[in-house]
Amino acid sequence: MPSKEQIEKIVEMLTELKNTSELMMDLAYSSILLNNRELAEEVEQLEEHVDELHTEFELLVLSSGFKRQESKNFLGLIRIGVVTEKIADAAAEIAEVVLRQLEPHPVLKLVIEEAEETVLRIQVSENSSLVNKTMREARIPEKTGMWVLAIRRGNRWIRPKPHTRIHVGDILIAAGYAEGEEDLKQLATGKSPERR
Repeated sequence: MPSKEQIEKIVEMLTELKNTSELMMDLAYSSILLNNRELAEEVEQLEEHVDELHTEFELLVLSSGFKRQESKNFLGLIRIGVVTEKIADAAAEIAEVVLRQLEPHPVLKLVIEEAEETVLRIQVSENSSLVNKTMREARIPEKTGMWVLAIRRGNRWIRPKPHTRIHVGDILIAAGYAEGEEDLKQLATGKSPERR
């Protein structure tokens, strides 16, 4: 029978697989709608991460020492892992359209041309007023008109929630109106705008 720690690790890894595949879909659709290569590259990196995570997850489940009857129940977990990995693959295929610079469908081209949104990837510096604040406390949408889609922290991608805390070195991936881009850069870097 698996230990409590093994079961907790299985739950943690399955949750990360689910959350990451959902995040990938959000980023993949945004990369297409905004015709944004940076977002597509994030999806591509996430797909490699999910492949590794999925393999670790399957190995953990298979090596957890479940009895025969328990193994039947945990077969469903392995199948859920397979499905989340397929979702990640599908997101990568969507993003590949942008990465391969394929000509978008005429309808999609009109959507891209009409979009007033932009995407920004910016690293949080130690001088930033965002450091150690939660997303709720940071109030980024109110201050900039941009929404943080994801946070890349080292080799982890986080789908931000109101209680998610911002750290030095985090890379914020945000979308919103182009006018808010400079405001978010200032918040993340702690630098005042250059005077002209």
